[in-house]
Amino acid sequence: VQLQASGGGLVQAGGSLRLSCTASRRTRNQYHMGWFRQAPGKEREFVGVSRRNSGTTILADSVEGRFTISNDYAKNTMYLQLDSLKPEDTAVYYCAASSSVQFRTPGDYSYWGQGTLVTVSS
Repeated sequence: VQLQASGGGLVQAGGSLRLSCTASRRTRNQYHMGWFRQAPGKEREFVGVSRRNSGTTILADSVEGRFTISNDYAKNTMYLQLDSLKPEDTAVYYCAASSSVQFRTPGDYSYWGQGTLVTVSS
């Protein structure tokens, strides 16, 4: 499966963005669909996931209450709504697909989008 992430940009602290991840085919019943981010000089970290089949979402503690994951299955697209952004949210955001049972680490994922840069100014 091929993934295309988009929607990044420059925003002031407290602002919002919506990222999109469009897949080349249906993923709901086959893959956990995850979001990760990587800030300069840091490791790639788990942001959240939309679990396969159920579509239930799990978010990392650092973004819980500020970020939301949703899906438009007709468009093969997953969204990451970023609200109340902070400068520490600045990173390249990636979407990825996992056919594994696990979904919290980058190693669980086989397919990656190209990343989209989110920059939050203070």
